[in-house]
Amino acid sequence: MSTVAQKQLPLRPAGPATVERLLNWYDAERRELPWRSPPGKRAKPYHVWLSEIMLQQTTVKAVIPFYRDFLRRWPTVTKLAAADLDDVLAAWAGLGYYTRARNLHKCARVVTEDYNGRFPKSEKELLKLPGIGPYTAAAIAAIAFGEKAAPVDGNIERVVARLFALQLPLPSAKPEIHRFAASMVPGDRPGDFAQAMMDLGATVCTPRSPSCLTCPLQPDCHASARGIASELPRKAPKPERPNRHAHAFVALREDGCVLMRRRPPAGLLGGMLEVPSTDWLTAKTTLKKALRTVPVASEWWAVPGVITHTFTHFRLHLQVHLAIVPVESSLHLWAEPDRCSWSSRHKLGDAAVPSVMRKILLRALKNQVA
Repeated sequence: MSTVAQKQLPLRPAGPATVERLLNWYDAERRELPWRSPPGKRAKPYHVWLSEIMLQQTTVKAVIPFYRDFLRRWPTVTKLAAADLDDVLAAWAGLGYYTRARNLHKCARVVTEDYNGRFPKSEKELLKLPGIGPYTAAAIAAIAFGEKAAPVDGNIERVVARLFALQLPLPSAKPEIHRFAASMVPGDRPGDFAQAMMDLGATVCTPRSPSCLTCPLQPDCHASARGIASELPRKAPKPERPNRHAHAFVALREDGCVLMRRRPPAGLLGGMLEVPSTDWLTAKTTLKKALRTVPVASEWWAVPGVITHTFTHFRLHLQVHLAIVPVESSLHLWAEPDRCSWSSRHKLGDAAVPSVMRKILLRALKNQVA
């Protein structure tokens, strides 16, 4: 890269003309999404909140069917508040990050009980609700209530970092990116502006091979002018995910019921159903030691292969074991029988079973059928 290309251009807030070009582009090229309202009109707060919670760490394509299903089951925040938590967790199964579902239900109850079923209108008040952080509060305030707030998600971070050619790597650059994003928010269409920036990052200013020639911000984009758009935003190296190992025990009763256990309400997969297993440890547990912890006395055999599931902060490797047990089988005390129940294998599809546990069950039951 030449000396000229390396030189930092003087940063300036994007002017009204930049914002106008972006909004004109949005009016013509916006994505049609089920939670959105037409340009210039505010969306329903419940729809914005529900979609934004679901979209955390999840793609738009994956969210749309879940969003529609939730609206069909619980069309208002008061109806969601009245729902049983187990039903909400079951409907959420497959989206991952299940703390979101528990906070979703908790937030619905707070809005119903403390705010008479109406979401507070300001970013400051929205931040007081369970499960709502700075980004979500700003998104709801801007899109649903027209407040001049600046939500900044991954797409918007990328657009702003490139527009102003910000060199500081993420996450250290986040305060600077937010400052520049806030400087651009128009007073008359803050919600459309936020969604325009999201759409621009998702469809044009993409992580790899950005389409700079078709970008409405290209005339003012410092990174594009310097030929470094694809290099920004810079990111600090991520630490490698550690590995954890465990043995999972699928006990299939002769009447077709499967032994499931309720996880504690707090922590990873809190309140969800699980297949009993050994502790998830960094060191592998020997087979001899693992078999001392089976939930019910029986002849256990190892299902071929190892299941690998990636969580946010670690990767889990599971050896699955299967046993066919009599209906009158009793559980060992270390299986914590008070948290266990026998569930019909045919009804587990509608239960609050996280995806990692579904992988275990599918592998074991497929092997049993084979």
